Amino acid sequence: MTNIRDIAKMAKVSVTTVSRVLNQHPYVSAQKREAVLDAVKASNYRKNINAVHLSKGKTFLIGVVLPYTDHPYFGMLLKGIANQALEANYKLVLIQTSYQKSKEKEALIMLEQKQIDGLIICSRISEWDTIKRYLVYGPIILAENASEKQISATYIDHYQSFYEAIDYLFVNGHRQIGYCINRKTGVSSEQREKAYQTFLKSNALPYNNTYIFEGCLNFEDGEKVVQQWKQMKDPPSALVVTNDQVAAGIIICCQNEGIIVPKDLAIVGFDNQPIAKYLGITTMEIPLVDMGKQLFLQAIDTASISQHKVSVHLIERSTV
Repeated sequence: MTNIRDIAKMAKVSVTTVSRVLNQHPYVSAQKREAVLDAVKASNYRKNINAVHLSKGKTFLIGVVLPYTDHPYFGMLLKGIANQALEANYKLVLIQTSYQKSKEKEALIMLEQKQIDGLIICSRISEWDTIKRYLVYGPIILAENASEKQISATYIDHYQSFYEAIDYLFVNGHRQIGYCINRKTGVSSEQREKAYQTFLKSNALPYNNTYIFEGCLNFEDGEKVVQQWKQMKDPPSALVVTNDQVAAGIIICCQNEGIIVPKDLAIVGFDNQPIAKYLGITTMEIPLVDMGKQLFLQAIDTASISQHKVSVHLIERSTV
């Protein structure tokens, strides 16, 4: 392959002059510039992008770790990240983990090997000690409350927002309150469970583990919840559902089964996705696009560590 020294010989100029022409430096005579460009054209020369990145110390690539690429929650988060990356002239490397630690580790190794400039982890699966070991290689940004750690994060207070959702149902007369969640492990899930147990204890309500519905991620999981609910002798009168897709699935299935929402079963969703508006779902609104933008800005800020808590607001509609 033709290199910059070959071009210099062909054009009968110095390597420095060739470099200046290729990088559009203004201080080159017209004659020499023309000679270099003619040599470039004749040799079909192409820049070695890896060498350019190495010389600049940057790849202009940001890794984004997310468990699923086809879920609306992560899709909206990614939209915010991608919009900000486009504006800053960066590209994204997407790493889907499906909550496999090995896949998240691969992303961390990419940072170590300087294949990417920074890493945004939208939903963490690895232990904190693992993440901490890779901080020396570049910025790692978490979408979780990391206020006690020396790492940048943009996050939702899952404890507070979940507590508020339960309290809203309580104020509206419900005493048998359950919730739907994808997985019990993870920082956000642990905070939600803590909020749930604290609320029940504070209001002298009994804890019933059958009121917790696991494995709820997609629209079709709503049917599973309704079928379990129908089989219960003493079912909950209200559910907090951790995403609007599942909440929508529950409501559609209730309509098919003759279960009246909110008379028989009240629902509070999360995220305020478009489907929540169309079906009139009461939900906790999370500004995911804005959250994604902030995550990206933190990923390219190598000079400081920052923590940003995102506000969550209740949107009252017709399912409570």
